Amino acid sequence: MNTIRLTMAQALVKFLDNQYVSVEGIETKFVAGVMGIFGHGNVTGIGEALERSPGGLTFVQGKNEQGMTHAAIAFAKQKRRTQIYACTSSIGPGALNMVTAAGTATVNRIPLLLLPGDNFASRQPDPVLQQLEAGHDYTIAATDCFKPVSKYWDRIVRPEQLMSAALNAMRVLTDSAETGAVTLALPQDVQAEAYDYPLDFFKKRVFVLERQLPSAEALGRAVEAAKAKRRPLIIAGGGVQYSGANAELAAFAEKLGVPVAETQAGKGAMRWDHPLNVGGIGVTGGLAANRLAKEADLIIGIGTRYSDFTTASKSAFLQEGALFININVNRADAGKLEGISLCGDARETIRLLGEKLEQAGYTTAYGDGEIAKLKAEWDQEVDRLYALEREDGLAQTRALGIINETIGEEAVIVCAAGSLPGDLQRLWRVGQPRGYHLEYGFSCMGYEVSGAFGVALAEPRRDVYAFAGDGSYLMLHSELITSLQERRKMTVLLFDNHGFQCIHNLQRGNGSDGFGNEFRYRESDTGRYTGVPLQIDFAAHARSLGAASYKAGTAEELREALRLAKNEKRTTLIEISVLPGTNTDGYESWWNVGVPAVSTSDKVTLAHEQMNERIQQAKAY
Repeated sequence: MNTIRLTMAQALVKFLDNQYVSVEGIETKFVAGVMGIFGHGNVTGIGEALERSPGGLTFVQGKNEQGMTHAAIAFAKQKRRTQIYACTSSIGPGALNMVTAAGTATVNRIPLLLLPGDNFASRQPDPVLQQLEAGHDYTIAATDCFKPVSKYWDRIVRPEQLMSAALNAMRVLTDSAETGAVTLALPQDVQAEAYDYPLDFFKKRVFVLERQLPSAEALGRAVEAAKAKRRPLIIAGGGVQYSGANAELAAFAEKLGVPVAETQAGKGAMRWDHPLNVGGIGVTGGLAANRLAKEADLIIGIGTRYSDFTTASKSAFLQEGALFININVNRADAGKLEGISLCGDARETIRLLGEKLEQAGYTTAYGDGEIAKLKAEWDQEVDRLYALEREDGLAQTRALGIINETIGEEAVIVCAAGSLPGDLQRLWRVGQPRGYHLEYGFSCMGYEVSGAFGVALAEPRRDVYAFAGDGSYLMLHSELITSLQERRKMTVLLFDNHGFQCIHNLQRGNGSDGFGNEFRYRESDTGRYTGVPLQIDFAAHARSLGAASYKAGTAEELREALRLAKNEKRTTLIEISVLPGTNTDGYESWWNVGVPAVSTSDKVTLAHEQMNERIQQAKAY
């Protein structure tokens, strides 16, 4: 057996450099590179390997471990899970900074390879700097925190263990049904230890991303059960996008006359102006989709997790005996809401189901022009909100309308948290595929700027816009600097409404007078944040980091800022002053957040009673 003597870290880098995926015969190098911040625990191990023998891997220098890892997630998501960046960190806080991002990847079913440094396997220098010592179990390290948020976790305590661990990591990363965060904890001494690795370990490997098909029996049951249903509704989730099933979805809907509602991950699967696209559904959905959901007796979920936002905390579907047919590669998701499971790839399963239903002579009972009327009414509401003028300032919906009309269909927008995702799912008009990039599985504040950088890496020929509230921007904006360093331009649209206004609205809607969510000075007499709003010059802050920046407080200023930003060659921030509370809300939907059963406030007590009434209406699955 031919061997080569390498350190464990060198062997890992060499292995990753030769992994490929194949989708219908098209091969793609799976690992584009490594994002990292070096410290003790990885600088003399993986750091040395990337410095001396990186092969075809590109190294990207992160500025915050969570930020760079969110960028890696966004890159993989935009690449439809066919290519990734691995992420490496030191031990201790450097590693733990990646835990939130690991959860983000796993919840969203995005492949993410994490390579955190770890304690000395030999235990000779114990305790090393930043080492977590658990008195009851000395095998526990900070990297154990990745276990609940990883789809695969391993600790390499001998250099030869890398071989089985690396293959298992690739197995999970390339599994459409089970992908998510994969963590290989790398003790800093073992990274530098040598082993005679078989040359075969470094051969080119091609992992075929197969299109799984549902069984004939499952298809037959689904078609037979659907025959008696006449008011179907499709819910298009992220699986449509990852499968590349956009054309098949449109053909299915057109052939059978079925309206299509969208989740956050599924938005953009069909053009916004397609006659059968009825828009967002659920808590952040619009009137057309939510009204159709109430009357639907057949719900065909395609690639959706059925989160509480999609189902309006299971209150969206009110028809007795409503049937769910769930198309998903993940068996757990396919079985949700007591649905008929069609475990399979979205594109191929849509095609098969459409053929079977057509052969069965399936027809809907939607009245002449019913769907078109609902869609037209909702389009008019969006037009109204886009044109909404306020004498006291710029409404958030007006700002979104200007941006949507100005940046062009080819642009990609990125968002994750606050009131903006709700407004975007309801109002944003998506034209081109993969132009709408929302992280809403975790709705992780701080993803926006980092995610936009990751999208800019993945889509260098498209304009990329990060939509961030002031709260999200303050929480994490470090990779703005990395975008400048990498010369990957993005435009940050910072909506300044002086606080965590989304949650401020939520608490006030459930009996609160407003507490702890606005960016105001603390009043000495009350001890609470009820003073005047903080004045933060975000444009000046961005300029201090090296970005271009503009300010906009009116519709005209925003149009001009967008025009100027488009002509900039470097990352640009536009600070947009919007009126608090001018986001959208409601549209015949509800979200169960839990309201106190006991309170000194009559408003809270009333909100609790109203919540209980809605809970009684919701279905218990």
